[in-house]
Amino acid sequence: MKIRTKIIIACLMSIVVPLVFMLIAFLGIGRFIGGITPEMKFNFDHLTKHWLIDLLIASVVILIATGLLVSGWLHRGIYEPVSKLNDAMKKIREGDYTYVLETDEENEFGDLYRNYEDMRMQLKENAEEKSRQEEKNRELISNISHDLKTPITAIKGYAEGIMDGVCQTPEKTIKYVRTIYNKATDMDRLINELTTYSNVDNDRIPYKFLRINIADYFGDCVEEIGLDLEQRGIEFNYTNLVASDTLVIADPEQLKKVINNIISNSIKYIDKPKGVINLRLLDQNDSIMVEIEDNGRGIAQQDLQRVFDRFYRTDASRNSAQGGSGIGLSIVKKIIEDHGGYIWATSKEGESTCMHFVLRKYIEL
Repeated sequence: MKIRTKIIIACLMSIVVPLVFMLIAFLGIGRFIGGITPEMKFNFDHLTKHWLIDLLIASVVILIATGLLVSGWLHRGIYEPVSKLNDAMKKIREGDYTYVLETDEENEFGDLYRNYEDMRMQLKENAEEKSRQEEKNRELISNISHDLKTPITAIKGYAEGIMDGVCQTPEKTIKYVRTIYNKATDMDRLINELTTYSNVDNDRIPYKFLRINIADYFGDCVEEIGLDLEQRGIEFNYTNLVASDTLVIADPEQLKKVINNIISNSIKYIDKPKGVINLRLLDQNDSIMVEIEDNGRGIAQQDLQRVFDRFYRTDASRNSAQGGSGIGLSIVKKIIEDHGGYIWATSKEGESTCMHFVLRKYIEL
């Protein structure tokens, strides 16, 4: 029943019930007076006085009873629901989202209770998501801090070796300088990862899409990649099976970030004495597919579907050889999907892992 209807009924009960009682009483008195005989008239004044006193007492009793009945009805129908809703809102203010208001009423309070439940569930989900995000951010800071500390320690150690004259031959000096360069590159990658993560989280990756010749683009990329991998003692093989005039619409800088992140991830998990990374460019009619394969330790089948999840790591250890922020591949997935493509991984545990991603060709109409 609607609250407005309840109030109207309560008011009517307060007015109508006493009036009906008094009307019945007066009708009874009238009927009594009409039936008085001359012999009874001498007692009329006395009887009337008693009737009026009884009527007054009965009216007061009826009014009190009606008031109590109406008050109790309004208390149950209005005050109690308002009190429960007030308690619920206090719980919300205190950050307690477990206080449930259940109702099957089809009135204003029923609507309020259901709206409260919708609000409570939304706030609860937001609070849980915020808690998860804060936990992930703490994990990210911990991971980045750990991974920055490792190359910094190495850079300091090799720099001190050079300053202390440990490098007595040009070859050894070049080796130390090359190691410092590689560690500085790792630091730069981690910092770029952190910046990109911030942009991804706010959905503000700054894209600048261009028509690019994919064969020329990868030809330039592999020169830089090959030099870096050579310095790390990793064999690099590049295969291009697309036509020389193949075009795609892509952001060259962000696409380069995809390639670098995948290769950096491959380097971390290479466990063979001789590391090998293969990059293949394949033609697929209206699209091109890029494959980046390593001869690392591979990924278990149960982990393959989650390697692109943010902060997911296939190993729980945090050592210098297998560090990482846990966001590199999630960034890769985001960038590829923003390019209208898709990405997945295949792996043979203990043997190799291959990352595949597909981009549509640009075809002039």
